[in-house]
Amino acid sequence: MSDLKFGVDKPTAEEREAIDDFISGVGPASIKVNERFVVGGRSRAKDRRRLLLPALHELQSTSGWISPGGLNYICKVLGVPPAEAYGVATFYHLFSHQAPAANEQIHVCDDVACRLQGAEELIKDLKESGYEAKSSPCLGQCERGPAVLIQRIKGKDLAVVAESPKPLTVKNIDKALKENASSEQVTIPQRGTDSLSLLARVGVVNPKSIKEYQEKNGYEALGIALNVGPDKVIEEVTASKLSGRGGAAFPTGVKWRAVADEQGRPRHIVCNADESEPGTFKDRTLMEGDPFAVIEAMTIAGFAIGAEQGWIYIRGEYPVAEEHLKNAIEEAKREGLLGSDISGSGFNFDISLYKGAGAYICGEETALFNSIEGFRGEPRNKPPFPTTHGLFGEPTAINNVETLVNVLPILRNGGSNYAMKGTENSPGTRLFCLSGRVENPGIYEHEFGITLGEVIEAAGGVKDSKEIKAILLGGAAGSFVTAEHLHLPLTLEATREAGVSLGSGVVMVFDESDDLPDTVRRIAEFFRDESCGQCVPCRVGTVRQEEVLARFTQGTSFASDEELLEDLSTVMKDASICGLGHTASGAITSAINLGLLERTT
Repeated sequence: MSDLKFGVDKPTAEEREAIDDFISGVGPASIKVNERFVVGGRSRAKDRRRLLLPALHELQSTSGWISPGGLNYICKVLGVPPAEAYGVATFYHLFSHQAPAANEQIHVCDDVACRLQGAEELIKDLKESGYEAKSSPCLGQCERGPAVLIQRIKGKDLAVVAESPKPLTVKNIDKALKENASSEQVTIPQRGTDSLSLLARVGVVNPKSIKEYQEKNGYEALGIALNVGPDKVIEEVTASKLSGRGGAAFPTGVKWRAVADEQGRPRHIVCNADESEPGTFKDRTLMEGDPFAVIEAMTIAGFAIGAEQGWIYIRGEYPVAEEHLKNAIEEAKREGLLGSDISGSGFNFDISLYKGAGAYICGEETALFNSIEGFRGEPRNKPPFPTTHGLFGEPTAINNVETLVNVLPILRNGGSNYAMKGTENSPGTRLFCLSGRVENPGIYEHEFGITLGEVIEAAGGVKDSKEIKAILLGGAAGSFVTAEHLHLPLTLEATREAGVSLGSGVVMVFDESDDLPDTVRRIAEFFRDESCGQCVPCRVGTVRQEEVLARFTQGTSFASDEELLEDLSTVMKDASICGLGHTASGAITSAINLGLLERTT
């Protein structure tokens, strides 16, 4: 460590104690007797470096910011170059880099869905009441916006949302702080109905009770998996034709088989719970309402691919989901369903929970790996792919929450039975995130093949019986459609043929009273802010795109702006490193093609 150069700033005694308690004795590298110096040193460096992100969270929670002295101390303990650590700390918007003016920092979502529910007025009211409030990208609470995340010094983070049908007010914020409590756990409109599979326990079973979970088919699937063996588990998942529910729709069985076939190196299963797509809140619903299902499904996945370590990367804006998952992990360990020799099978498997810090790009799988490893959350070039070179450069299967939870009914009922639901090319059920101008926003579970119009009707139809002006399908990275698409079957094949995408299951409805140009500009602003800046096409393209949309909304656009947007879209799709650049123009281009924006010269 003699080659590392540190600043002169010192941590406070409180910061030093907090970091020491968290890291629990991990310090400068020491050489063991008979240890291969290079290999051993690299291994220890890797183990320490992955503690960087959680250590930064500890510092933020202790002092309310990433202080220079605290950052210096983290770097000395972990052996991380200060310049690199600073680059990581400044990558995430939930880390503050100025001494706090108050004990709490209030983030108010002013993204697409919450803007419709009065987010901008709430920010104004909070500031007038003396709170330190600032705008935030989507907080994943779109069905009950406007939403607020409160970060506090020496206290747990709080998620506060509207108590429908009443709007969120400053009084709600006061109450949450006084009671030290987030808003009540999630409920779903279809609660308790017989047709549910993935959502069957949400709102019915106590999410903190493993006993209640087991009474409702909990851990039956794991028992089956341990009995039939890893190969049979993968065979059933393959027979089900389960595809990824995060947007890419890659066959899950193919992915698991590829990792299972890798030999000679540790393998990993990663749960991508960094659900940051505006309009998306399905994974949050499952983690808050049925956390044991996530843990059980991950354990099965680890068993199937031969991994002994699982990783959940959850977005930092989900404090309730984080709390419930931590409890589920602890309860599963107490019951012998996680850890060493699970259920007497000889299978060892553990799960580490990592919290993000506000970066949409970390939903991209390789950016997520970098974030866990203690680096900036920037995507990697592919190939190589995660199945051979994933987390820590080792074979990794990564699935999102909804995909993993689907494995439970597949094992309980058989892969072929699962494949009989939905359509031939889109089997099973799908979670849809209904928000915007619908009567009953929330998460809905339907079989693939239901039409867009039927999904909206199941949510009570358009609020106040108004006319549909547009529907955002698939989230900010998706596309706008109109009432002409209400007969569109929501399957992978039908949406692909229509030139749109199901994405993360977003269905956000706008009526004739909504300001679509402002909405589209906000989407452009979102991608401008969330681009990691690693590649030029995306870094520059998203900025220029937002500038053009700003001119549209301000009535100062040029005749050539539509052509410029088309050129920007083409370049970002063709030359960007990852999916953010590839999809950043999708909703904007579709809005223009549908005539939802009126250009003023």
